[in-house]
Amino acid sequence: MTNSQKNTKMTDILERSSCPVPPRLQKLLLPLLLALLLGGLAFAMTGRNAAPAVSFTTISGGRLELEQMRGKVVLVNFWATSCSGCIAEMPQLMSAYRDYHAKGFELVAVAMSYDPPSHVANYAKQHALPFPVAFDPKGELAQAFENVQLTPTAFVIDKQGKIVRHVVGELDFPALRALLDKEL
Repeated sequence: MTNSQKNTKMTDILERSSCPVPPRLQKLLLPLLLALLLGGLAFAMTGRNAAPAVSFTTISGGRLELEQMRGKVVLVNFWATSCSGCIAEMPQLMSAYRDYHAKGFELVAVAMSYDPPSHVANYAKQHALPFPVAFDPKGELAQAFENVQLTPTAFVIDKQGKIVRHVVGELDFPALRALLDKEL
């Protein structure tokens, strides 16, 4: 389906709604609705899709297999040192990791392919990130996780290896903590 076909369908939906939207407002709402449908704005969704079977290469050169974390709740967070939202949420990620790690929570921060490895390593060292930080030099991890394009993007995976939350944009930390309390 082309973008013009999507725009036409969206316009049809707006025109047929029980609460008609004035044409001027339609022009403002249409790009927003289209962006939401295409996943371009922050959203959270729940589901029970199997997480991809991936391996992470950490900045220290180690390898982590997602499958080996089965039995734990895992948050895979795609981020970049150039992303202000990513940097803003990092202290709360660190706090959540410290509070829940002993209960079976794991967190892997995956640096996007365009992020220079030296910037990632410097940031991780400078801020003493307590969780594993991985590189994704070819974008293969981003591709495996529903073709991540925007940062921050997070996936919460339950103990059975199913994705229970997918968030594009900064995390809602009270909601994350509530989910962790439920899943752990």
